[in-house]
Amino acid sequence: MSKKLHRLYVGSFFFIGISVVVLLSINGYTYYSTTVEERFFEEGHKMLKPSGTLGHGLGILGTFMMIFGVTIYMVRKRARMFFNWGYLKHWLEFHIFLCTVGPLLVLYHTSFKFGGIVAVSFWSMAAVVFSGVIGRFIYVQIPRTIQGKELDIKQLNEMSSDISNRISREISVGEKITAKIDHLSDLNRYKHITLGNSIAYIISDFWGLKHTLLALKKEMRQLHLPKIKVKEILSLTKSKLLLTRRIALLRTMQKLFKYWHIVHLPFAITMFVIMLVHVAVTIIFGYKWIF
Repeated sequence: MSKKLHRLYVGSFFFIGISVVVLLSINGYTYYSTTVEERFFEEGHKMLKPSGTLGHGLGILGTFMMIFGVTIYMVRKRARMFFNWGYLKHWLEFHIFLCTVGPLLVLYHTSFKFGGIVAVSFWSMAAVVFSGVIGRFIYVQIPRTIQGKELDIKQLNEMSSDISNRISREISVGEKITAKIDHLSDLNRYKHITLGNSIAYIISDFWGLKHTLLALKKEMRQLHLPKIKVKEILSLTKSKLLLTRRIALLRTMQKLFKYWHIVHLPFAITMFVIMLVHVAVTIIFGYKWIF
């Protein structure tokens, strides 16, 4: 998949997700903003209530999307026969899309009213979505190949050396700029990072990186370097600094990702178990959709 096609692929997920929320919010605003006691008298009650034509359908579709999203990603990730079926990164993005839009549809299915055992499933679902966002953040901090395989320290150090060689030899920026870049990419900057403060540090370092690149850009312009050269140096420097951070925090992120699985999995299991009980009870009591 080319870079342009990949952007279109991810962009379509954003478009669909935002469109679904906007359309449901606009068309159901009057109903959803009405108190529970008065909804019975609303024109859209028969359609938007949890057992209504649209409300029930949203629950079915949302549930199917979550089950399908989890299943296909787990099968692609663990079954060897599917290892060559596209890049794992792209399957993960599809999994995130289904497991984000699915819960939103389930939320509209409840018509923003839930209680009893179903409330446990709903809040477990909310916890799964929230922890999924955190998991995605941790996941991208661990360097991987496009196939999704983790890179080891040796491979990362080789990549870092290659970038340094390109900066010092191919671009020839001069000793002053090279020394500055080497100083910024010193691993000792991260020696005080612990498991507890790693995420907060990465967020603050994001803005620190932007400030560093702006300062370096200003310094290179004072040396009257060509714009194309400045752009290339900044691109390589950004890659170098990001790679340095990922090398320094590799073990920490791997541990954090392991602990994340321990937290994420129980919420997911609780959500699906209660969801299946809810569906079974619904069928037993004779609630049907359009069939």
